[in-house]
Amino acid sequence: MAEVATLRNFIGEYAHNIDKKGRIIIPARFREELDEKIIVAKGLDGCLTVYTMDQWAKLSEQLALLPNTNRQARLYRRNLMAKASECEIDSQGRILIPSVLIKEASLIKECCVIGTGNTIEIWSKEKWDGYNDEHSDDFEEVAESLTEFLL
Repeated sequence: MAEVATLRNFIGEYAHNIDKKGRIIIPARFREELDEKIIVAKGLDGCLTVYTMDQWAKLSEQLALLPNTNRQARLYRRNLMAKASECEIDSQGRILIPSVLIKEASLIKECCVIGTGNTIEIWSKEKWDGYNDEHSDDFEEVAESLTEFLL
């Protein structure tokens, strides 16, 4: 019997600053569905992606099935796994993001922590605003192209 994935309800957009030590608050609403430890990894489109430990274990299993002989599989697996980091949520709801990931996502001060349903993304405010500006007009067209998957 196939295992059913646990669906999360990470929704919303929250503005938080990353401090000089590399710590950022994970919104309380998101923390309700997280354990003390999470994985933060390089995401797509210039952000970081936050995974639960269960999600990360499943993703790792899927990545292990990719053929080592496929160049794109090696590239994706290396970039994702090498820069991923296990982070603990402290008593104030913050995580410490490693400097390599801060650099990857160009996190300086102002950040946006967004829910994408099953995962959380951390963006620099500048990149998030640019992404929204560039793609906001595409929303209806994209929705229409995904109709067969959503219904």
